[in-house]
Amino acid sequence: MTAPEHVTLQEKPRLAVTVGDPRGIGAEIIAGALRDARTTDAARYVVVGPSGAQVTPDVVIGAWDGSGDPSKAGRMAGLAIERAVALALAGAVDGIVTAPLDKAALQAGGFDYPGHTEMLAALTGRPVAMMLAAVRGGAGGNPLRVVLATTHIALREVPDAVTAEAIAGAARVTRNGLSAWFGIPEPRIALCGLNPHLGDGGRFGDEDARVLAPAAAAAGLVGPLPADTVFVRAMRGEFDAVVAPYHDVGMTAIKVAAFGHAVNVTLGLPFPRCSPDHGTALDIAGRGIADPGSMIEAMLLCASIVRRTRRLHAVSGAT
Repeated sequence: MTAPEHVTLQEKPRLAVTVGDPRGIGAEIIAGALRDARTTDAARYVVVGPSGAQVTPDVVIGAWDGSGDPSKAGRMAGLAIERAVALALAGAVDGIVTAPLDKAALQAGGFDYPGHTEMLAALTGRPVAMMLAAVRGGAGGNPLRVVLATTHIALREVPDAVTAEAIAGAARVTRNGLSAWFGIPEPRIALCGLNPHLGDGGRFGDEDARVLAPAAAAAGLVGPLPADTVFVRAMRGEFDAVVAPYHDVGMTAIKVAAFGHAVNVTLGLPFPRCSPDHGTALDIAGRGIADPGSMIEAMLLCASIVRRTRRLHAVSGAT
């Protein structure tokens, strides 16, 4: 991400914030986050979404009529992402923070993507990785960062999808992201195993020995290590990140450790994108009880990444 020449290190980052599914709690948690002095001190915000939601957009992509129509809601959510990405690629904003969307509604609205991660990859043409980060840290105050080697696919498809290429790609994007965006020049990254007890000598599957072990060695990862211990070891400070082979093993670890203040980060984009660690919560939307905590953390982390990349550009430009 290259900031325009007139941008100084002291200027607040400018972040696009998409409203997400207008039926959900996105507008509510954005409004709550914008009332928090920490977020307003950290950055300036450009809210992108439809009129008629619970927050007034700065960039309007249509009108939400409150009908509850999933296809219309998904269409609004998808259009907001497209507009926010266009703003970021044009340099009008420094990063993006996205409120939750409903994946089925997104597809019903005409956007054939399993979720934000895949849509952002397609819109930017970049190889990306989905990372969940517990920014306030786990045991001993150490942050837990979990990167998914595969994202939104059926569990039955996972063994075939966890290839050496998938692991190498996740490792490469993770290493680059932790270095550039998190200031960790030589990150220590572990690979979580696929089968119970790493297959127990082949009794429960041979993928860990046949695929994961050589892939980990080639990619400079520690492991594979059993899923029931690797995340604990990371929270104790042994690793800067863990690459998980599939969605639920990684997501469960991060949400048990830090639900409500973890952040979803899309690594590999030409700009930072962060989001809360939860979904649309359609069951509580409009009741005024949604917790903006994870949205606040997402805004703060996105602003922090922008400031760090500005400093790196300033140093590299001076040398």
